[in-house]
Amino acid sequence: MSAFVDTNVLVYAADEVTPQPRKTRIAREILLGRNLHLSVQVLSEFIASARHPKKLDFSSRQEAAWLKQFLRFPVAPLTERTFTGALEIHSRFGLSHWDSMILASARESRCPTLYSEDFSDGQEYDGVTVVNPFR
Repeated sequence: MSAFVDTNVLVYAADEVTPQPRKTRIAREILLGRNLHLSVQVLSEFIASARHPKKLDFSSRQEAAWLKQFLRFPVAPLTERTFTGALEIHSRFGLSHWDSMILASARESRCPTLYSEDFSDGQEYDGVTVVNPFR
C-alpha cells in the first residue's frame, strides 16, 4: 500500500541538532518503507527548515545528502490539477491552502495514507486517511 509523507516526517528524520529520539527513530523507520511518496511542496518545505538557522541549520552538503535520500521516492509535481484539487479540499474541510495542497498531492499519488502530525489523526479527507505516527 502506498503512503504519502508530510514534511514533519522528513524534518524529524534529518534532525541532528536537537533530535527528539523517539520522533527521529519513528521518522527514520517510516522512511525505510516502500511505496512512499512526496511532493515538490514537501521537499520545498523541508529545504526551508534545512536552511533555517533556528531549525535544522544545515550546510549545503548536509542538505544535499538528505535530499539524495528523499529523492529516491516518487515526487508528485504541483500542477493546475493539484491546485484546483486543493481549492476543493479547502472548501470542503476548511483546511489551510498548504495543508489542502498536501492532501491533493496525496490523492493524486493514489496514497490512501498520509503520515503527518499536522492533521487530525484518523481523519479521512476524500479517500486519504491521516496517520500521526508520533502520537
